Amino acid sequence: MKKIILFVFLLATGFSGCEKDDICDENTGTTPRLIIQFYDFTNPTLTKSVTNLAITKSGDTTPYVIYSGVSKIQVPLDIASDLSQYQFILNYGNSNPTFINTDYIEFNYTRNNVYVSRACGYKTVFKLNDTNPYTQTDNTEPDGLWMRNITVIQSDILTENETHLNISL
Repeated sequence: MKKIILFVFLLATGFSGCEKDDICDENTGTTPRLIIQFYDFTNPTLTKSVTNLAITKSGDTTPYVIYSGVSKIQVPLDIASDLSQYQFILNYGNSNPTFINTDYIEFNYTRNNVYVSRACGYKTVFKLNDTNPYTQTDNTEPDGLWMRNITVIQSDILTENETHLNISL
């Protein structure tokens, strides 16, 4: 009888130390990126693809991503700051430098950390400032803004399932 009680006690002690495996499901939402959709300036109902669009953080010389032949892109916002500064370089890598056009955009927003789960931790969601969501400037050698009109569609950046900005080219 003592052996059975000892066995049950050891078994109960062994299971009490077990923990549920915490694995973050890959379908769980993480910190969303800013979704930008490009449109034709002359016909704003038509999407327009960009060619060799390089995006770099201001001050960097190497692009973190190059998009080509797409009309929708994703841009990460800085989770440690209330602004993100980027260079949007159209026709990046073109052998004729007169075709390369750089616009600078500074996104202004507020951040909020949201608890997702024990396994996934926190994610940061953003809200573009109502009065000044972005500042657009041209290169030091003005070649004209290639982004002709920027419209905020959704200022709350909670998921990547919706477009946040429309840009007309």
